[in-house]
Amino acid sequence: MKKEQIKGSLSLFLAAIIWGAAFVAQSVGMDYVGPFTFNCVRTLIGGIVLIPCIAFLNRGKVRKKTNFTEKKRLLLGGICCGVALATGSTLQQFGIMYTTVGKAGFITAFYIIIVPILGLFLGKKCGLSVWISVVIALAGLYFLCITDGFSIGKGDIYVFLGAIAFSIHILVIDYFTQFNDGVKMSCIQFFVCGILCFVPMMLFEHPEISMILLAWKPILYAGVMSCGVAYTLQIVGQKNMNPTVASLILSLESVTSVIAGFLVLHQNLSQRELIGCGLMFIAIVLAQLPQKI
Repeated sequence: MKKEQIKGSLSLFLAAIIWGAAFVAQSVGMDYVGPFTFNCVRTLIGGIVLIPCIAFLNRGKVRKKTNFTEKKRLLLGGICCGVALATGSTLQQFGIMYTTVGKAGFITAFYIIIVPILGLFLGKKCGLSVWISVVIALAGLYFLCITDGFSIGKGDIYVFLGAIAFSIHILVIDYFTQFNDGVKMSCIQFFVCGILCFVPMMLFEHPEISMILLAWKPILYAGVMSCGVAYTLQIVGQKNMNPTVASLILSLESVTSVIAGFLVLHQNLSQRELIGCGLMFIAIVLAQLPQKI
């Protein structure tokens, strides 16, 4: 079991690195295409990539016939997740147009704290450490987002709203994975997200194939690595892992985004912003620590 847990930890750590670096791909991709176009193409690629992943993960398993209720539940879960994912990823993509990769990564990671707060409306109680982490995270957001004159950047607002949407996405996944295969549901959600982004893409952005081809590197990375590979690594990695430990490892995505933004895009954070990042990371870790009930 210990060997399996080590493999699981490595899988989750790799997923966090891939997701953190994906913020760079999202930023670079915006130089060629609009946010709806980027999300549409990458999520459709992600859905296509997961098809062989599903076959690989189900190899050697005895095929069971699924009844109409199970299929309906799987489809419903995929649609609900797809709507939440489309909302969150679109808001995040718009936000990245107006803020740095590092700030976007840390503000997005705020979902780890938003989730237990939203859980209150579902009858799930929060421990003292969660509320302390909320206060610390708010202080971190102040240092990270609020500039001179108490103004918050437009990009920061978009990314924060995206974090709320991702929180809802996580809760929806938590509910539907009780009944459905996680990878299959993810495959459906990517296709739903791609279709939902396709309509505004055609209405507002009028994408050109030539521009999409110019952005093939960031789109392919975001589609294959971020959507397809990283999500599969998360599913496989969490199989024999304590969920609290898994969440802590995945929260390193925010740290990776800052490092990637610095190394690739040369986006430096000010001392004030670094303090904000540090406070938010402390809050993220504190929110995931085991709580006594």
